[in-house]
Amino acid sequence: MGRRPVTVRLARWSAEHPWRAIALWAVFVAVCFVGGNAAGLKEATNGDQAIGEVGRAQLIVDSGGFHEPATENVLITSRSGTLDQAAAKAAADDAAARLRQVDGVTSVGAPVPSRDGTALLLPITMSGDPETASDRVQPLRDTTAKVQEAHPALRIEEVGGPSINKALDDTLGKDFKRAELLSLPVTLAILIIAFGALIAAGVPVLLALSSVAAAMGLSTLASHLVPANDTTASVILLIGMAVGVDYSLFYVRREREERAKGRSGLDAVEVAAETSGHAVVVSGTAVIISMAGLLLAQDAIFSSLAVGSILVVAVAVLGSLTVLPALLAKLGRWVDRPRVPLLWRLTAPRTGRDGQPARPRFWPAVLKPALRAPRATLIVSVGLLLALAAPALGMKMKFPGMEDVPRSTPAMQAYDRLTAAFPSNGTSHTVAVRAPADQTDRVHAALTELAGRAAADPLFAPAEGDGPKIKVSADRRVSVLEVATPYGSRTDEATRSLHELRQDLAPAALRDIPGIEYAVGGAVAANEDYAQHIREKLPVVAAFVLALTFLVMAWTFRSVVVALTSILLNLLSAGAAYGLLVLVFQNDWAEGLLGFTSMGAIVTWLPLFLFVVLFGLSMDYHVFVVSRIREGVRAGLSNRDAVAYGITSSAGVVTSAAIVMVGVFSIFATLSTIDMKQLGIGLAAAILLDATIIRAVVLPSLMTLLGDANWWAPRFLRRRADAPPADPPTPTPELVGAH
Repeated sequence: MGRRPVTVRLARWSAEHPWRAIALWAVFVAVCFVGGNAAGLKEATNGDQAIGEVGRAQLIVDSGGFHEPATENVLITSRSGTLDQAAAKAAADDAAARLRQVDGVTSVGAPVPSRDGTALLLPITMSGDPETASDRVQPLRDTTAKVQEAHPALRIEEVGGPSINKALDDTLGKDFKRAELLSLPVTLAILIIAFGALIAAGVPVLLALSSVAAAMGLSTLASHLVPANDTTASVILLIGMAVGVDYSLFYVRREREERAKGRSGLDAVEVAAETSGHAVVVSGTAVIISMAGLLLAQDAIFSSLAVGSILVVAVAVLGSLTVLPALLAKLGRWVDRPRVPLLWRLTAPRTGRDGQPARPRFWPAVLKPALRAPRATLIVSVGLLLALAAPALGMKMKFPGMEDVPRSTPAMQAYDRLTAAFPSNGTSHTVAVRAPADQTDRVHAALTELAGRAAADPLFAPAEGDGPKIKVSADRRVSVLEVATPYGSRTDEATRSLHELRQDLAPAALRDIPGIEYAVGGAVAANEDYAQHIREKLPVVAAFVLALTFLVMAWTFRSVVVALTSILLNLLSAGAAYGLLVLVFQNDWAEGLLGFTSMGAIVTWLPLFLFVVLFGLSMDYHVFVVSRIREGVRAGLSNRDAVAYGITSSAGVVTSAAIVMVGVFSIFATLSTIDMKQLGIGLAAAILLDATIIRAVVLPSLMTLLGDANWWAPRFLRRRADAPPADPPTPTPELVGAH
C-alpha cells in the first residue's frame, strides 16, 4: 500500500489527538489576530494608487505640499419664490457671528451671492486635520440649525465635504453593520435547515469565523509589504465566510455520510479527508490562483484585496484539514445533536439495503433530460446562458458619482441645491502643473488664459467670485487650477469637457513653457482612466487565471478534457453574470424592484473583481462534483452512471453551500450604494446560476455526451490507476434505464 495522501495523514493525526489540534488552532488564530493588531495597519497612499493621467495629476498636487484645510458652507435659499436679499444678508451675518464662536472654526468668509440671485453662500474654514473633519463637524451643524430656527422664512442649511461625509458615514455605516449582523444568523439558519442539527450547523460557522479572525491579523501584517485599503476587511469577511462554510460543509457532509454507512468515527474522518479533503485543497488552490490574478492588475486596491483573499482561503483550507477533523472526531455522533425534529427527518443521511446512501428523488428527475438527450439538453441550456450573456457586449463602465449617493439625507439634498445655484462647487477637473520656479509667472498667466477660454465654453462652469483661483506651492514649482463643469461626473458632457481640456485647452495654454510637466485629473478623469486601465488589465488577469487553473485541473484529474470543460463552464457562468448585471443595472426596469437609480453603467472595478471571485468560488462546486463523478468511474461504473452518481450524491451539499452564499451576497444587495448592490446581485445571481443550470444541467449533459473522452490525457500526464474506493458506489436506480 502506497503512502497515504497528506490530507489523510493530517486528518488522522488531528482525529487521534483532537485536543492538541484544537489547542494549536486556537493558538494560531490568537497569535495571528493579536500579532496583526500589534503591528498596525499600513494603508495605501496616493502614490500607491496612482493610475493613468489622473494618478500623475494627484502626484503633482501631492508634491506641492499644499495645506488644504477642511471647508464647510452655509447655504441660504428661499423656501419658495424669489430670495429676499436683505433677509438673506441678515441671516448670513447672524450665522457668521455665531460660527466664529464655535471651537474648530478658523475663519468665516464673506457671503457670496449666486449668479442668478437665488442663493447666498457663506464659506467656513475649519481647523485641525482635514481627514478627521467629519468627526468634528457636528457643532457647526448644530449652530446652523439654531440660525435656521431664528430665520424660519428662509432655508438655511450646512453643506460641504465634512458634513456630507458625516451624513454618509451615519447612513452607510448603519447599512454595513446591518449586513454584517444579518450575514451570521442567515448563514446559521440555512445550515440548520441543511443539517437538521445545531452542532453540525455551528461547526462550519465556527471554522469560517476563526479563519476570518486569523486572516484579518495576517493581512494587517502583510499590509507592511502590500499596503491595504479600507475595503480589504470587508472582502476578507465576505470571501472567508463563503469558503469557510463551503469547505466545512463538504467535509462534514461526507463524514456524516460515511458514519451512516457504519464506519467508525476515525475511519469516517479518514475517508472524508481522502475525498472531500482532497477536493478542498484543489478548490482552495483554484481560488488562490484566481485571486492572485488580481496582482497582475498593478493596482494597489486590487493587490490588497488579492492578499487578503489569498490569506483567508489558505487559512480556511488549513483549518478544514486540521481542526475540523479534530472537532468531528471529538464530537463523534454528538455532531448530530441537538436535532431539530422535522428538519432532522428530512436531512439525516440514510442508507439503502446495498449500504449506499439513499438516493434523493428530486435530482434524478432533474438529471433525466441531460442523461437521455444530452445533445439537445446541452444546446438548449448553453443557448439560454449565451443569450443571457449577450448584453455584456454592450457593457459600459463608470465610477459612481455624487449623483449616485442616496438622496435620503438632508446633506445630499442641500448638496443638490448648492450645485444648482453654484455650479463651480460640483464636478471639477484638476489641472496640475509642475515647472521650474522661475516659470511661475508664465504658468500663472497660462492657467488664467485657460480658465478664461473654458468659461466661454458651455461645457464648463465659470468661476464664482473674483475669477479663477490658482494655488501655488511654497516652493513656487507646483500650480493647481480647478476647472468646473456643470454636469455630473459620469455624464457624456462631462467626458467631452475632459477630452477638450486634455486635448485642446491645456496643451494650447501650457505646451510652450520650458521644463513643464502637467496632467489633468479629477472625478471625471478617474472615471475614464480607471475604465481604460480595467480594459487593458482584464485580458491579462483572465489569461493568467485560465492558464494556471487549467494546469491545476489537468494535474488533479489527470485529464485535459476535464480541465478544458472546467474552464469553459466557468467562463459561461461568468459571462451570464455579466449579462445579467448589464440587463439589471444599465437599464431602469429594475429600479423600483431593487431600490436604486440606474447609472447607465457598471461600476468600473466590478468586472475584474467579479471575474476572479466567481471563477474561484465556482471552481469549488466544480471540483467537488467532478471528484464524485471520478469516484464512480474509479469504482467501475459506466461514464453515464458515474455522472448520475456524482451529481446526485453531491447535489445536496452543493445546493446548501450555494444557498448560503446566495443568502449572504443578497444581503449586500440591500445596501444603499450602487456599487454594493451591483456586487451583491452579481455574486448571488452567478452562484445561483452556477449551482443549478451549470452543475445540474450543462455539466452532466456535456460529460454524458463526451463519454470516456472525458478522461483523456497525454501519456506524460497519466499515472498508475488509483485504488478504487473501499465501498464502490452503485448506479442510481432511477437512472439505470435512462440510456
